[in-house]
Amino acid sequence: MFAETRTEEKTFFGHPRGLATLFGTEMWERFSWYGLRAILATFMAASPAASGLGLSQQTATALVGVYGALIYLVALPGGWIADRILGARRAVLWGGFIIMCGHISMAIPVNGGAFVALGLLLIITGTGLLKPNISAMVGKLYPEDEDARRDAGFSIFYLGINIGAFAAPLVVGWLASGDRWHLGFSAAAVGMALGLWQYAAGRRHLRGAGDAPGHRLTPRERRRFATAAAGAAVAVAGALALWAASGTFSLGAFSLVVTLLIVAVPVGYFAYILLGSHNLTEDERSGMKAYIWLFTAAAVFWMLYDLAPTVLLFFAQDRTDLSLFGFGITAATTQAFNPLFIAILVPVFAALWVKLGNRVTAPHKFAFALFMNGLSFVVMALAAKLAEQGRISVWWLVLVYLVQVFGELALSPVGLSITTRLAPAAFKGQMLGVWFIAIAVGDAVGGQTARLRDYVSEPMYFLTLALIALAAGALMFAFVPRLNRLMREHHQEEAAAGSPPA
Repeated sequence: MFAETRTEEKTFFGHPRGLATLFGTEMWERFSWYGLRAILATFMAASPAASGLGLSQQTATALVGVYGALIYLVALPGGWIADRILGARRAVLWGGFIIMCGHISMAIPVNGGAFVALGLLLIITGTGLLKPNISAMVGKLYPEDEDARRDAGFSIFYLGINIGAFAAPLVVGWLASGDRWHLGFSAAAVGMALGLWQYAAGRRHLRGAGDAPGHRLTPRERRRFATAAAGAAVAVAGALALWAASGTFSLGAFSLVVTLLIVAVPVGYFAYILLGSHNLTEDERSGMKAYIWLFTAAAVFWMLYDLAPTVLLFFAQDRTDLSLFGFGITAATTQAFNPLFIAILVPVFAALWVKLGNRVTAPHKFAFALFMNGLSFVVMALAAKLAEQGRISVWWLVLVYLVQVFGELALSPVGLSITTRLAPAAFKGQMLGVWFIAIAVGDAVGGQTARLRDYVSEPMYFLTLALIALAAGALMFAFVPRLNRLMREHHQEEAAAGSPPA
């Protein structure tokens, strides 16, 4: 695995040794995240007799959707805290420790949801500190002028993500089978503990990357931040207490309120950019108008795509014959199909986009992604109709995930790139986090779609979501010329200003 450079310094596949430290940390963190994700919804919906929480599948879907949304939403304050207070290195360390404590809380084998709620809150908090900052540290391992080598380093880093994402459902799902949920949660805690150990042991190889905050707060600013954070925490706790005391609180209503708040974030943010006086040029405004279309398309995409750990997981559990090549599998195992297909198809799509070049633009790719997502749910509608006669082959889900991955590889790699390219100069740094808000909106709204199950049949539910995605894809495709003009105008303004496109 390691080779010697000309200066006798050990490297990791020809890259800085610190990449191995961050690779392993991220792999184990993703193992813990995807392991929990693979069993969380089914645990929530399992009866108390089966050591579950006894929630309805609709409520479990909504809560998991909100949980996933908050994971992405807290990346914004997590990056800010690292940049202003902790530094990336300590933010990752504390984030991993808090995540581990969250999984330990969930692993405590007691009845009720108190430790589960505490665990999820800790995992959300810790992920906000770890996830955005460990990626930033990868970039800091390389000199400024080594762009190509840095890009290759990120490719290796993301390989760790897919390894963790693939292994987690297999291991955690197997351990949690037979209603041993807390054993599965324990495996996720052990995974994060291993990641922390590797991170601490390999600290010396990071060469000081992320040691200091980029823009450290002054003592006065830190006091103001602490006061504001404490005030916000007290306000939220007070509001929840009053809501509970009123007797109208329910988990379903709570998930709906949080979803509405999450949706309000990008609406308010885009209104702030376009309606405020920020000295935006007309070309920057045209770029933002195009980006709002792409942002909305991405949110619709993730609304369907991230139903994998909830609606599709329940379908695997209740409607399919869990057997592959004659071997029995768990419902959680189906969550490993996606990362497996991604690992196989990434090189194929990378070569395809190079071959197609500028003939296929970002709006084209987003429209294609929506069509693929819609097509996958047409397949789900057909599978659900067949399942009304009895359990069907799990190969239907294999097909669904394969089609969805075609869409993801058309949309996901483009997201951050197009965000950077279209962001106004005054908002370059902030806009990098906006892409993750699209995922948060999609996850939160997707969780709420389970409410439709109270009014329509399962095949009609899947077909309704398919039609939403297909209609969004058709609309996006129809507006490709207009969006290309808006983006081209913005690109030309960047070129005239002397800044190369991102």
